Amino acid sequence: MKLKIRSINLSDWKWIRDLIIKEWGSEKVVTKGKIYNVKDLPGLAAKQNREIVGLLTYHIKNNECEIVTLNSIKTNQGVATNLLEEIKKIAVTKKCKRLWLVTTNNNIKALGFYQKRGFYLKAIYPNAIELSRKLKPEIPMIGNEGIPIRDEVELEIVL
Repeated sequence: MKLKIRSINLSDWKWIRDLIIKEWGSEKVVTKGKIYNVKDLPGLAAKQNREIVGLLTYHIKNNECEIVTLNSIKTNQGVATNLLEEIKKIAVTKKCKRLWLVTTNNNIKALGFYQKRGFYLKAIYPNAIELSRKLKPEIPMIGNEGIPIRDEVELEIVL
């Protein structure tokens, strides 16, 4: 079935909130010491057969577009890739110089996903999660594959 990507709106807040809390532990997301409340961010929803199957939220500032969250409810079906392609188009339209994001050292799947789609490792911030946990205590100590969550990893594509 065909995937449709559209901008999110206020009527989407209930399912967005439920998804973000389930996947991120709370409505707050912390990157590089900055707290984002997802309800304040623009975003893109992926729909398939009237069902929401993905979400991407972002923040544009100083000619840079940061991907704050990316979630695919149906994996390995192109949902996240299509959301990523759409945000690239938006970033170019908004005259952004780069598209970037931060993930954590334990998120091996995300690190592979983004690099396969042209992102480069920009920086590693050792032990940055210590500060993030002060801002968002819900961040667990151990993450995917039993790997301790310690570092932030910044990836980017120059546009």
